[in-house]
Amino acid sequence: MNTPGPDWQRVGPAAALDVEDVMPFEINGHEYAIYHTIDGFFASDGMCTHEEEPLADGIVIDNVIECPLHQGRFDVRSGKALSAPVCVDLQTFPVQIHDGDIYIQLPD
Repeated sequence: MNTPGPDWQRVGPAAALDVEDVMPFEINGHEYAIYHTIDGFFASDGMCTHEEEPLADGIVIDNVIECPLHQGRFDVRSGKALSAPVCVDLQTFPVQIHDGDIYIQLPD
C-alpha cells in the first residue's frame, strides 16, 4: 500500500486498538471515533447525532457502536443510524493502515 497523502491524518498505532474497541481522536477541535471491529478499522464523527455524547465512551459489538447516553446504535461501517433515539446517520471517513499506523482521510 502506498504512503497516505497529505489529506490523510495519522491517528496512532493500530496495535493500540483491540477488536471491538473504540478510540477518540481530535484534530482542529473536531472529535472523531476510530473503531476496530471484526471487519477491520473504521472512522466516524466522534459525537452521537442525538445528544452530542462522545461515542468513544460507548460499546462496540460486531460492527455497531452503542451510544452510552441513550443507547442509540450506529453501524460504524456506513454511519447508518440503527435504533431510536438516533435518526441521523454519522459521517464516516476512509481508513488506511500503513506501516502499523491508523490513518483517516479527512475532508478539506
